[in-house]
Amino acid sequence: MFPAAPPRPPPERCGGQTGVITASVDLHCHILPGIDDGARDLGDAVEMARMAQADGIDAICATPHIRHDHDVRIRELPERRAELAAAVRAAGATIAILPGGEVAATALAGLEDDELDAVSLGGGRRWILLEPAPGPLDDRLDASVRELGRRGRRALIAHPERHLAPDLAARLGGLIAGGALVQATAAYLLSDPTRDGMRVLARAGLLHVLASDAHSSRAGRPPATAAALATLADIDPVGAHLEWIARTAPAAIAAGSDVSPPFAVTSAPHAAGPPAGGG
Repeated sequence: MFPAAPPRPPPERCGGQTGVITASVDLHCHILPGIDDGARDLGDAVEMARMAQADGIDAICATPHIRHDHDVRIRELPERRAELAAAVRAAGATIAILPGGEVAATALAGLEDDELDAVSLGGGRRWILLEPAPGPLDDRLDASVRELGRRGRRALIAHPERHLAPDLAARLGGLIAGGALVQATAAYLLSDPTRDGMRVLARAGLLHVLASDAHSSRAGRPPATAAALATLADIDPVGAHLEWIARTAPAAIAAGSDVSPPFAVTSAPHAAGPPAGGG
């Protein structure tokens, strides 16, 4: 049984659209300009939105870093999202900008419940994008997932590719058993140094959704997921559930709904390959 969710308000409207999305949602993107290590300015952010829409993405959760080395002021996020949404509309794009935040496990204890609500994915007050501490996953992340559960929330674990280690799969399996889901970064399914390790995790049923984790239109990972999704088509057990990975699960998460994977964790193999870069 998953922990009970707190009562939810109506989804936040941003750009004239609600947080309930029935098509592809990028759940992890540093698109808000000038706030963390993401988009440098409004023009960069608007171009990220245009690129994402061209890739078939209909909504982006703006997920600035919520951690001690970034001065992100949670109370300012609605105004910043509204400014970006207006600029995106003015540029002729229709993609929605939704609430979110990438909450560092090390920062979780310092956040009040209303702050967690404000940075929940899609504004649904249920799912928190949880960033593990650098290095191999350890018991601190398990404790953070349990803490979120105690507070009526569930964790979407960000970017496992940065934590490739002999016990990564076993750690992720334990987190999933505790109610978490796992978000893979799309670009690392396409990158030679990390592709094999990511495919190992997919074969073990340890990846649930793809997101861009894009930081700019000008460099680094693109705000795109379609090409990476296609690489999963020939991998059991995830290949038979691409629609769930691409649309059903992200839309449910952004809406604040509970969702369970249609495939089980199949094994706990060793994950191969070096960890991916940060950002």
